[in-house]
Formats: sequence, C-alpha cells, structure tokens
Amino acid sequence: MEIIVYLFAFIFGACLGSFLCCQARRLHLRQAKSHRKPSSQSAHKSTASRPSKLPRRSICLHCHRQLAWYDNIPLISWLVLRGKCRHCHRPIGLAEFLSELGTGAALVGVSTAFCQSLCGTSGLTIFGAFPPQDATVTLCTASPLNYIILAIIALLTILLIFLAIYDGLYGELPNFGLILAIILGLVVVILRVCTSLALSPFSPDLILYPLFATLILGGLYLLLYLLSHGRWVGDGDWLLATAIALILGHPILALVALFLANFLACFIMLPATRGNTRAKIHFGPFLVAAFVLVCSFSHYFIMIML
Repeated sequence: MEIIVYLFAFIFGACLGSFLCCQARRLHLRQAKSHRKPSSQSAHKSTASRPSKLPRRSICLHCHRQLAWYDNIPLISWLVLRGKCRHCHRPIGLAEFLSELGTGAALVGVSTAFCQSLCGTSGLTIFGAFPPQDATVTLCTASPLNYIILAIIALLTILLIFLAIYDGLYGELPNFGLILAIILGLVVVILRVCTSLALSPFSPDLILYPLFATLILGGLYLLLYLLSHGRWVGDGDWLLATAIALILGHPILALVALFLANFLACFIMLPATRGNTRAKIHFGPFLVAAFVLVCSFSHYFIMIML
C-alpha cells in the first residue's frame, strides 16, 4: 500500500514539476513583456525570438511550435525525444526534466513524513508542535490544528519548489512568492504555539525556537548579503532562508538545513564554476532541496543532534 502511495506521489510530483516550470517561464515572459519598451530598438532585437503573446499551451522555445500531448508526458517525453524538440531538433534543456524529477522526489520524501506524522510513528516532526516538556507528542495526540499545519506546509512546499525552479532558471526570486512564504511561515509558527498550549503550559521555547532558527538560517544569509553587497548571495536568498527557518521552527533543523544547502551548493556547483571568479551560484534551489531533506527526515536529525 505504501508503495502505491509513494508511486502516486512521484507521478503527481512529476506532473506538478512540469506545470511549475511552465508557469515559471510564463511569469518571466509576462514580466519581460511588462517592462519592455516597444519604441526601443534593442527591445525589438531582444524579443525577435520570442512569441508575440503568451501561449495557452506548451510550445518549443526555439521554433514556437505547439507541443502535442504525447510530447508533454513528464519525464517520459523528454527521455523518448532525447531532450530535443520533435520539430526543430534543438535541445529542450535539462530544466524541465530536472524540475519534474526533483518535484517528484520531493513529494515522495515529504509524503513519507506526512504519513509518519499522521500515523504517529515518527515522534517529533515539523508537522506537529514542538512541546519541550514531552518530545514524544505526535500529531494524533495533538490539536486538530495540526491538520491545518499539514495543509499549509504542503502548500508552502509547492511554493518553495516554484521559487527554486524560477531561481534556477533566471537567477532571481519573485518578491510576491517570498512575501507569501514568510507570511505562511509565520502562520505556521502561530498555529504551532496554539497546538502546544492545548497540550502543555506556555514555554518560552515556543517563541525562542523559531526565533533562533530564523537567526541561524535567515540571519546568516542576510549577513553574507550585507558584507558582500550582494556578490556572495542575492537579496532574495536571505528572505527565502527566513521563510524556510520559520517553517522548520527549530534551531537544530535550521543548522542541518544550513549545512545541507551549502554542502549541496559546493558539491554540485564548484566543479562547474572552477576558474570562473565571476560565476554566481543561485542558492535558491539548494535551500529548497535542503528544506525537503530536512522535512523528510526531521525526526532522525533531531534524534541524532540531541
């Protein structure tokens, strides 16, 4: 039964990743059109290879031919076509394939943690409260508000994946997505406090834990941004890290996410940027990847670190 659930999560995640990647490209094209100056000659040159209006269905970015339904099957179509357009035979790129594969894997990991929380088998996780008096309180014995927390974190995971895809494609993070993620993260913190108060007396840790997590993850990236004047990390990275820290809600998990994000960035990007001192690393995808890993194994990380 679990295999069927995970298979469904992967298939749904792959389809969702294809949709999010498409929406990221649409949003970037829409923003480019809104800032375009028709009277400028350079604008005409830069838009010569772009469609005149936003397409309703997926198209090839090179020849602008509309893709058939059998060319839009997540992962399978890319593999069958060997990463090339059926019509013009130009490379489609790895962005779509990695978005579909990464989102599918992310939903499998997060759904595993969801199932463990719902069954009460994983102990302390980010999907329930963090009562310091009893670290064995699970979702099944906590307030029904935890189900709302589950839903919000699920939506936040989708939003964070969209931000990671957009940052990976264009090296920037949309402000509306960052603001929404921080607001929803604050809502999760408030709901966690409410669920904990229903189980035990108030403890300062209910406020201090997410505060320390924010200082560790978001504060460090903000410091790097200020010290480097935006050369080391972008202005959106520290906002994204702040939202992730609020969702994690625990300083130990924030430390683990910080380590994983920087380890993945160094392991994957340093070989590609070796010798290029001007190359910039987009930390958004690595922060989100670290968030997914911590979500999937939060109980084990806390047990190891404590």
